[in-house]
Amino acid sequence: MAVETHTVAGIVAQRNPLEYSKSSPYTIFLFQAVLVILLCQLIYYPIRKLQQPKVIAEVVTGIILGPSVMGHIPNFTKNCFPEESIPGLTLMANIGIILFLFIIGLEVDISFIKKNMKVAISVGMINMAIPFALGCGIAKGIYTTYRMDSTELPPMEFTTYMVFIAVAMCITAFPVLARILTELNLITDRVGTIVLAAGITNDLTGWILLALVVTLANASNAVNTVYILLLTVAWFLFLCFPVRLAMKFCLRRFTNDLISGEPSQISMLFILTSVFISAFFTDIIGVHPIFGAFMVGVIVPRTNGYVIKITEKLEDLVHIVLIPIYFALAGLNVNIGLLNRGIDWAYTIGIILLAMVGKIFGGFIAGKLNKLLWRESLAIGVLMSCKGIVEIVVLTVGLNAGIITQRVYSMFIVMTLVTTFLTTPLTLLVYPVEYRLRVEKFLQGEATLDGTPIIKEGSSDSGLITSGNSSNEFRSLENVDIDQLGHFRISKIVLLLRDVHSISHLMSFTHDISSLGDNSDDNYNIDIKAVHLREFTSRTSHLLEASYQNSYEEDSITNFNENELHKSSSLLTIMKMFNELLGNHFASRSVLSTFKNHIFTINDQISEPSELLICTINKNELARSFSNSNNINGEDSERVLYGKLFHSCNSHFGLFITNEKKKTSLNEIKEDKVCITNFFENEEPRSIFGIDSVNLILHHDNFLSASDLLSLHVVYKLAFNLLFVNIFINTSSSSSSGFEEKIRSLFSPNTKAHLSIHYTKEDSLKDDILKANTRSSNEMFVVPNNLAKNEEDEMFSGAVNQLIDISETEGFNVLVVKAASF
Repeated sequence: MAVETHTVAGIVAQRNPLEYSKSSPYTIFLFQAVLVILLCQLIYYPIRKLQQPKVIAEVVTGIILGPSVMGHIPNFTKNCFPEESIPGLTLMANIGIILFLFIIGLEVDISFIKKNMKVAISVGMINMAIPFALGCGIAKGIYTTYRMDSTELPPMEFTTYMVFIAVAMCITAFPVLARILTELNLITDRVGTIVLAAGITNDLTGWILLALVVTLANASNAVNTVYILLLTVAWFLFLCFPVRLAMKFCLRRFTNDLISGEPSQISMLFILTSVFISAFFTDIIGVHPIFGAFMVGVIVPRTNGYVIKITEKLEDLVHIVLIPIYFALAGLNVNIGLLNRGIDWAYTIGIILLAMVGKIFGGFIAGKLNKLLWRESLAIGVLMSCKGIVEIVVLTVGLNAGIITQRVYSMFIVMTLVTTFLTTPLTLLVYPVEYRLRVEKFLQGEATLDGTPIIKEGSSDSGLITSGNSSNEFRSLENVDIDQLGHFRISKIVLLLRDVHSISHLMSFTHDISSLGDNSDDNYNIDIKAVHLREFTSRTSHLLEASYQNSYEEDSITNFNENELHKSSSLLTIMKMFNELLGNHFASRSVLSTFKNHIFTINDQISEPSELLICTINKNELARSFSNSNNINGEDSERVLYGKLFHSCNSHFGLFITNEKKKTSLNEIKEDKVCITNFFENEEPRSIFGIDSVNLILHHDNFLSASDLLSLHVVYKLAFNLLFVNIFINTSSSSSSGFEEKIRSLFSPNTKAHLSIHYTKEDSLKDDILKANTRSSNEMFVVPNNLAKNEEDEMFSGAVNQLIDISETEGFNVLVVKAASF
């Protein structure tokens, strides 16, 4: 085939790069794709701060580039979106929507519907029935005004038109809905569980009804309609049984995919070929190719998170390139200028009101029938009113099938944008975080719905443990004296894992505080739980994993997460093996959460206030987070998260601030290697990394706060595995003998620990530390974080900041401790 010279030479030969050429149609396509993608990201940046889904930015991009806005600029549409280029743009957009519907099919979990069958059917169906009926009612007026006498489109029966309008009114966008649930931290809430189940049911029903409408629109007579429906059902049954069983057999017989959860190249080839074959078949029988792709997504095996890995391989290309083009193309078909009559805006407002009222009222009724509280029921209705992506697809299918005119299409696009935009703020209004916390305590029997605590019979404010080996053990530090600390118990240590750099310090701390040592009569076991907290992104694979966190029973969740993390991160695997060697009772969990919901997600992993949550951060990272708190990204800094934990953690909290190890001599390295190799069988108490001492800073010599007592108990527990204990007491006088005697009495059962008490003053703390401990590098200093009233907005007290500054020059680690409020 001959290639034109000016095409090869390009702009050098004075060719207009935006001129459409049959020999190089990709030139104008590449320009259009880049323009759409960049403008979409530019619009999404500000609305993301309002917790709005990306589909709004994608559709608004198309509206801006279309006849409604930029189309008024002379020759803009002619040059940037010439009519000859639209078929190529449409082709790529339709490939994107086929793959996108396949991904939506992967999101549909039939087993989750089975588990929540009652609420899925009741909420899903009632929530569809009411807006469907309202849609049938308003369809008569829309048909009479815009369709019956239309010369643009061929004649259509009212019943077909009515069903389409009703489907457009009652649909719920499950992909957008699931993202909103995750953003609002509702994915594991009672409301979130119901909405997920109902959303899947609503989605499935909506696609079936849309397929029916397209069939009715494309069929020339009633007999053809029946044949198309029978062929569609037969194809779905063929996929569900022979194809699904054959797919499972091949994946198990010829690959290792279902065991590893990682799809191989040959598996992806087979699955994607099935997607395109199914899309081709449903298109040639007169339905739409997206339904065939959706069907294949539903039948793919869910074993070991297999669908998550398939989604990971596809979603970047689909969501970054193809889907923005599809929704921008949908926006290009919107012409707000056509809504130039009062009746047009009257119908637009009426559609918006009926869509919102129908979905909210339907969800409210269904929620009350399932015995939910009225705010929970209202929240279900608001969440189910979300239209988003699926509605755009439905409307685009209707426009391309000749069911609705461009004017009606524009009216419904406006309705979609408004309802989707209102979903998040209305949910926060009717179901705020404070109310959710009260409901959680109410359902657990801890408080009334208005927040008043319920005192159960047999309970005690002293926090006594009524079961166990010792009847006088307790877990509350309220009104406790030093000589009682030997009976205090930390019920569990929760380790928050963020990255691999912190794991060695947590391993050392875990060994030192959990190993019983020789004084087992005066020591006690502590259960260990590791939580790997990962950042939730807009990826569909993350959405699928987040929904799995609440889709199955606890054992299944644990197995799923452990399998998933074995491939993505070895952190939990390392901690599990390490604690098994120590003989600790160990549990682990991987959770996904948006940064602003981290505090709620972490608190969800805490069972009771007597647990101790430990987080780690490097001193340099802490310094950077303090500097970042003053710039535009300050709300996403680590400082904000740990500051919230110090003020709002549901348990005791400790922040382990680590320093980089200083270089040591070769002999010291060899000594440490011997220690690491033999620490499990070492007769003498010894830390893993050769740390000999633990140090405590107390800033009062006459009274101790709950955080002071917790710090003292942590040191008491660590002393069973460390040789030396140094306690520095800030004093203004020498009248502290009784105070010192109580501390020595506390440590007296531990005969192997060498206790030293040093009195110091604020301005001489650094010198006293150096005198008492010449090898302070890499040692651990425990300090309580007692915030004064004028420091409530700060992360650390002044005394803690002073010790952190000293640690920067001396190289020791600091554990900052804050006791829980019972």
